This record gives sequence, C-alpha cells and structure tokens, in this order.
Amino acid sequence: MIVYTRSSSRTGLIKTDTYRNDMSSTFQKGTNLTGTQFAMKVDLWGKTAGKIAPHMTKAYYFLKPAIPWAIRIRVRRLIASRLRRQFSGSWPILQSAARPPEGWPGWPNGKRFAFVVTHDVEGARGLARCRKLAGLDKALGIRAAFNFVPEGEYRVSDTLRAVLEREGFEVGVHDLHHDGSLYRSAQSFREQAPEINHYLEKWKASGFRAGFMFHNLEWLHGLNVLYDTSTFDTDPFEPQPDGVATIFPFWVQRNDSKGYVELPYTLPQDFTLFVLLKETTIDLWTEKLDWVASHGGMALAVVHPDYMSFDGRPDSREYQADLYERLLKYVTTRYGDTCWYALPREVAAFAAQIKPRPIHDTDASDGQSDNECPR
Repeated sequence: MIVYTRSSSRTGLIKTDTYRNDMSSTFQKGTNLTGTQFAMKVDLWGKTAGKIAPHMTKAYYFLKPAIPWAIRIRVRRLIASRLRRQFSGSWPILQSAARPPEGWPGWPNGKRFAFVVTHDVEGARGLARCRKLAGLDKALGIRAAFNFVPEGEYRVSDTLRAVLEREGFEVGVHDLHHDGSLYRSAQSFREQAPEINHYLEKWKASGFRAGFMFHNLEWLHGLNVLYDTSTFDTDPFEPQPDGVATIFPFWVQRNDSKGYVELPYTLPQDFTLFVLLKETTIDLWTEKLDWVASHGGMALAVVHPDYMSFDGRPDSREYQADLYERLLKYVTTRYGDTCWYALPREVAAFAAQIKPRPIHDTDASDGQSDNECPR
C-alpha cells in the first residue's frame, strides 16, 4: 500500500508501505496520535494536547458543545499566532510546491491556471446561507462545489441540492458526521465508508472532503469517488498539518489500475484568515493567488457560509461576505479569460485522463519542521 505523507523533503511527499490502525503512520515518526486526537488539539488544548489518552476522545466530543466558543476561539487564536510566526517561511507560500507533477501537460485550451471554489457547509447556520452565497457566486460568473455533511447537525433537502445543480453548481459529500470520528481508526473508517458511498451515489456526487481535513490517501480507496479534496499544499493551522506540497492535482493509484484524483486546496482557508488571524483585507489571498497563477497551478479556495456575514454585522465567529466578493472580483478582473474557472469535478476529470504523479525530491528542506507542526 502506498500513501503520500509528510517528510522533510522539498516536496514534502514520501512513500510509505505500511499502516497501523490509527492515523500515526501519516505523521512524523514517533507520533502516536489518532486523527481525532488532533481534532481535540486544534479545538481547545493546543500543543500539549498530544498527551491526551485515546479513551478521552469520545469524552471530548461529548463535552465540546458545553465549552464556550469564546474560550475555544481565544486559545485557538493564541496558537494560530504562534504558528504563523513559526512557519512564516512556508505559509502561505511553499516555494517547492510550484514544481509541476510528472507528465503535466498544462491546462485545457492553453489556460494559464485554474481557479476552483469549494464551499464547506458545516452547520445549520451555513445551510441557511447557501442560496445567498450561490447568488453571490453566480453574479460574478463563478460556479462552486457545495459540500454537505450527510448526517451532521442539519439535513440538506433534495430541493436545495436540485436548485444548486440546476444553476450549474456541484454538490459534494463532506465527511459523514463531521465529528472527528471518521479517521479515529481504520475500523471506524471502514464502518463509515459504506454510508458515505451511499450518499455519494444518492447525491450523484463525484467528490469528498473529510471534516477537519483529516486524510489518509490509502484508506480513501474505499470510497467511490472521482476525487478527494481533504489535503493542501501547506497549512500549519490544520490539526493534521502534513501537506502534500503541490499546487497541482495528482493521481493516487491503487495496486490495480484504478485510483482517484487528489485536489489539494491551495489558498488559505477563510476561517483561518478572518476568524483566527483576524485579517481585515484579502492581501494574503491575492498574494497566494498571484503566486499560483505565475506558476500555472490550481488556486483552490475553501470558503464556509457558516462564517460569512451577509448583513454587515459580523459576530466574533464571522467575517464580512464582501471580503470573499472582493476575491472573486480580483481574479475575474485581473485574469479574465486567461484563467480556467472550473468545478472540482471538471479539474478531476481532466487530471484523471493524464494521471499526473507528484515528483519526489528528498534532497532539500522546505523549511517546515517535522517536530513542531502539531498544535
């Protein structure tokens, strides 16, 4: 079995042949944390949470709703500030990620780069804002993928999915419960995979993204997907911070001829920028976008309606929707028809034809420490 995991190499991609029943094989050697334990760390305790025993995982998610948001976000902002300083040389731009994969032919019709938007709908608040967000996208000529949680705190209606699809948007599956349990163990993944596949088929969805961006590219062969988008080129703020160190889509092949396309997100997440780091401009977005464009890569954004304010009065967990609107106006005005404005499934279908493979370079450091990523 082969999966790409984090290394100290320039590309950050290595091959590993074995797995244990927890997620420790996807982190640096000596780490014994399951995916859910990483979620525990990001949500409350920070760097020292790696000492929490596995049996406390379920207890944390049971108690999480009782932990005041103000406390959680205060701690997370302190951690984020430290991480930003620590990884200033590799976030938001990891220079080595610009290297194209083997066999990369360029984008269709000679386009300079690809711009892809995904909307992760985490809760009922986000669900209620989907139509407004879709309207904003549509007004600027953008079509995005809306990723819904099948069995989370809300239920997405057939009507909403049909409306979005009729308007040219894509619908994807976002985890199963979005509670950190999917990657708790190999057994947990195997138990939830049939239900995820059920919703993939029911919704006629091509793509998947795990909650908290947990990922094990080998286990994902158990899902019937054209693509996964649970990884990133570089993002030290995520609970599983092992980036794939590329701004291009790539092929993940099974032992036989089958496989799927991995679409890493490459623009900083909106929640990270505007809620955790409290940015007030889109400068980091446009800086990264311009860099991706200059290297002919894929600028893939993750934007959450849950954290957007459309009424001009954002609370402590929201940001003004016009910041996202400015990003769309920037890319469409600056790059016009030199950019491929694509849905994730369109990029994945293109990549599946050519099956690009990441190039591995183990001779140089990318500047990210293997020992200091956990939070």
